[in-house]
Amino acid sequence: MSDLLDTVRDDNETALSRLGSSKALYAITSGEMEEQAVLTAAADRAHAASETVAAWVPEADGDDERDCYDEAAQLTADHYEQVLDKLGEHDPDAVPALHEQLRDADDAAARLGGLLGHTLVAGKLVEQLTGFFVGEADPQTASLFRGYGGDLDDLREDVLELVDDLAVDDDAVAAAATDAVQAAYESYTEQLEAMGVNPKPVC
Repeated sequence: MSDLLDTVRDDNETALSRLGSSKALYAITSGEMEEQAVLTAAADRAHAASETVAAWVPEADGDDERDCYDEAAQLTADHYEQVLDKLGEHDPDAVPALHEQLRDADDAAARLGGLLGHTLVAGKLVEQLTGFFVGEADPQTASLFRGYGGDLDDLREDVLELVDDLAVDDDAVAAAATDAVQAAYESYTEQLEAMGVNPKPVC
């Protein structure tokens, strides 16, 4: 179980590192690093995640897989509502590239791997969101995102346990997780390059 997670992290080390940088927040807000834009970007992603995973519930191969998606969809929907409480009105933007890809998942390995990749990408973003609101002297909102980060950690463990319990092929799950991470990373790179920003860290 831990070997699968280590494989995905190792295979996507550069992508996950950059998706966890301050440039990731800059990319998803199109350079608008102020509270409203940051909350809107967070809401877009929570809304997309909730709808993506909810659509998997009727497609699941059995009760355990179905319950996992149902719980994940509820988790992301609850988080979306929490962000919405801070933001006020929200009109969802275009579906992020990560979730465009996940919506094509057509078997357990693709779905579970995609969900694993989502937890890794979202976890990196949540670290930046937490740091942003700490910097804004808004401990309540920082705590909201910090708490969601803990929920994502728990969800990741649930996914890994389910992969093990259902004897889903680790290689197929790892490949799907990598595809999800790389979709997010390619979007990150394209967004920054479109703004004339080098996506690589400056040493």
